Amino acid sequence: MHRSCLGRATPWLVAFSMTTLCLPAFAQTQPAPAPSATTNTETGNPGAAPAQPPGWIDTLKFGAQFDVGATVNPSSPSDNLNFGRLFDDKSNQVLLNQVLLSVARLPDPKATDYDFGFQIQALYGSDARYVQFLGELNSTFASRYQLAFINANLQAHLPWLTEGGIDVKVGQMPTPLGFETIDPSTNPFYSHSYIFNFGLPFVSTGILTTTHVTSMLDVYAGIDTGVNTTFGSGDNNGGVAGTAGVNLTFLDGNLTVLGLSHFGPENPTFSVPKANCCWRSLNDIVITYKASDKLTFVTELNLVNDARFKANAFGGAQYVSYALNDQVTLNGRAEIYRDDNGFFVAAFPGNHDFVNAQLGYPTSVVSAGPATYSEFTLGLTYKPTVPYLSDHASSFMIRPEVRYDRTLTTTHAYNDFRDRGQFTFAADAVIGF
Repeated sequence: MHRSCLGRATPWLVAFSMTTLCLPAFAQTQPAPAPSATTNTETGNPGAAPAQPPGWIDTLKFGAQFDVGATVNPSSPSDNLNFGRLFDDKSNQVLLNQVLLSVARLPDPKATDYDFGFQIQALYGSDARYVQFLGELNSTFASRYQLAFINANLQAHLPWLTEGGIDVKVGQMPTPLGFETIDPSTNPFYSHSYIFNFGLPFVSTGILTTTHVTSMLDVYAGIDTGVNTTFGSGDNNGGVAGTAGVNLTFLDGNLTVLGLSHFGPENPTFSVPKANCCWRSLNDIVITYKASDKLTFVTELNLVNDARFKANAFGGAQYVSYALNDQVTLNGRAEIYRDDNGFFVAAFPGNHDFVNAQLGYPTSVVSAGPATYSEFTLGLTYKPTVPYLSDHASSFMIRPEVRYDRTLTTTHAYNDFRDRGQFTFAADAVIGF
């Protein structure tokens, strides 16, 4: 075990546009015109008024989503810490992971004309410790339960250059990299992969464009302030970062390949000399193959490099899901992740340790050193029909899982650094309105 103040060994940890669960839209605020005495050609009913297109305010959507879960570790580590995990890092206790509140008006990406919108999404809960923008709400709450904004952006669909046009986001947003997301309702498991935790950004502030070149090719390009950062004191260095990549679609949409990279200086100038001189690159490929209506395979490959500390990490994860019926989907995940220098994979025992580490402030960071990690997770997503909930909730799911982590090197990374392997059993419930 190694404990360090984030000076020369800053473990950097990580992170897809989110799915919003919505309440019914507001009614139109403007009164409808008086009915015409002529026959409506759309309905064929004499005296019926022609159908009116929805007003802009009718397309507003509001959502509230709750995620509560727990991870049981039979080895009962003395610090209640599940090493190698972030969002589910606390063992043998129930967590209010998220209360996710949102309001949005999203442009139609298939629109043939100009279309504009926005998205605001706030997260309260234990997950907020890891998805806050630097310099924003970091010291508002001292407890495990904190507040973070995930989305705060303007969006536009522009009919420029190509037949499919260009989609633009400006502001704060989650990363487009990776398969798993901050929003639990779009993930197969309660626990997250090493790739999600340690090989990806979580959020960024800037501009992201998606150009729909053809039905088979989308091109991503963007510029931002860096990983989990924003402007001013919210940027831990003086460098500019960016995102670039492509999404390929084949077999009538049954096969997609999303390859994206994020690049730029990420080390904090507060504690790292010449932090702006060297880039950190985070590169990720997600291959999704829908073999049938029931069976889906997802392969994710990841490579990260920090030039300042000459640190590398890389790995791959294979997912498989099989829908037994409309209510039950079986899920599996197998992953291997190599941290060459013990730089990326770490744990943060304190409520503000992750944020302080990124800022370069003295903090508690737990590392197991260079190691190769593996994990195997089996679980299911169950969407039961529950009286009352089914009438009022837009979604409800329960996700039990069993997971086994093991180092493929001699490193004892788990259970107070006593063991090379670790069993955990977990479940959560996600309900949206």
